[in-house]
Amino acid sequence: MKKLLNCSIYIFLLMVVASAIPAQSVNDSVIDGVVAVVGANIVLKSEVEAQYLQYRMQGNIKGSAEKVKCQIFENLLFQKLMLNQSQIDSAKVNDIQVESEMDRRLRYLLSQAGSQEKLEEYYQKTMVEFKNEMREIIKEQMMIEMTQQKITKDVTVTPSEVKTFYRKLPKDSIPEVSAEYEIGMIAKHPVLGEQEKETVKAKLKSFKERIKNGDDFSTLAILYSEDPGSSKKGGELGLFKRGEMRTEFEAAAFKLKPGEVSDIVETEDGFHLIQMIERKGEYINVRHILLQPKFSNQSMNQAKSLLDSLGKVIRNKKIAFSDAVTKFSDDLSKNNGGLIINGANGNSKFDASQLDPKIFLVIDKMKVGDISSTVMYKTDRGKDEFRIYYLKERTLPHKANPEQDYDKLQQWALETKKSDVINGWINRKISRTYISIKGLYANCEFQRSWQKK
Repeated sequence: MKKLLNCSIYIFLLMVVASAIPAQSVNDSVIDGVVAVVGANIVLKSEVEAQYLQYRMQGNIKGSAEKVKCQIFENLLFQKLMLNQSQIDSAKVNDIQVESEMDRRLRYLLSQAGSQEKLEEYYQKTMVEFKNEMREIIKEQMMIEMTQQKITKDVTVTPSEVKTFYRKLPKDSIPEVSAEYEIGMIAKHPVLGEQEKETVKAKLKSFKERIKNGDDFSTLAILYSEDPGSSKKGGELGLFKRGEMRTEFEAAAFKLKPGEVSDIVETEDGFHLIQMIERKGEYINVRHILLQPKFSNQSMNQAKSLLDSLGKVIRNKKIAFSDAVTKFSDDLSKNNGGLIINGANGNSKFDASQLDPKIFLVIDKMKVGDISSTVMYKTDRGKDEFRIYYLKERTLPHKANPEQDYDKLQQWALETKKSDVINGWINRKISRTYISIKGLYANCEFQRSWQKK
């Protein structure tokens, strides 16, 4: 099946990592030079070599070095062609968008590395150097994405096209679909007592007093904040605009002046102190200290006991799972009949690799229709809750078919159609764009006719 060329975050990360590799580590004997010109943009030999090195480090090499480098080189030609078109179209990406996207992707990289220190050690660059190199890459990536989206924005597939797409698939090319699970849950949050809340608020008040007397906010965040995503960065969240954070958090944060510290703010995540760092147009950057009240043993036992009893009632068919969800669940999934939604595809079906291991361990041995025993679960925001799970459906591994996998086939058909549209666009643009390929890459066997006859 054809693969749609795209500018995903994976390509971005590859480019960032490649750019972060010191030039001398690629090959001390290689003198860098221009190996292609596409419109007003160039491809450097070091770009190809650095990406090849990264592929090799990841163990992704299949085929000879020359063949892999030619594939990398052709992908770079494609990116430069897209970039050239975005420049012709005067695509605009403002600095605030770039900074916001850079912060978002840096948070991802930091989560993978574990800490800023480890990230800097791995790439042998300071965070300032890393950001300076990322900035132009991100800007180009965003411009390329805008152009690609513009090319494919009107592409859709009809049900008849999906059926035709499936019929035309060679039998030995029909994708294998992994086992999938559809899971419901009822979640119960322990109730916070006023005493637990007051304990946390008193601690935050003492922090605010210390800051007023000269203590550094970011140091306190490193030492005490319970937000794992920001505490190691001194509580800094990076640029964001309205609509990206909790409503109560934003209401307090956007009122602050640079350097000012908020009063205590309560959100679903806990209690915060917020300090304004800077404001750029519609975006702000703040740091915060998050403390989460600890539930009492009595509150924890009450929540667990309620779900233990509820599970028995559902198993004895005295209440339907859907009714129990509506009446008792504290999770937003209650608006969806209790079904857990897969963030990767937007529906309620997961393959095993997509499931949280803590959930998979519970439902793996269950039969369809079973209700699990009560389990404690720590959410991605660090909060404890109790859950019971309902295994609504499990499908066995199978060849894709329209009856079970229409959504997947529809997406594959759409991607193939978009790929055809982009390939047609590339062929037309190649004939109208100045392209010059120099040196050893001129002998590559390309998928497209980059060199005019």
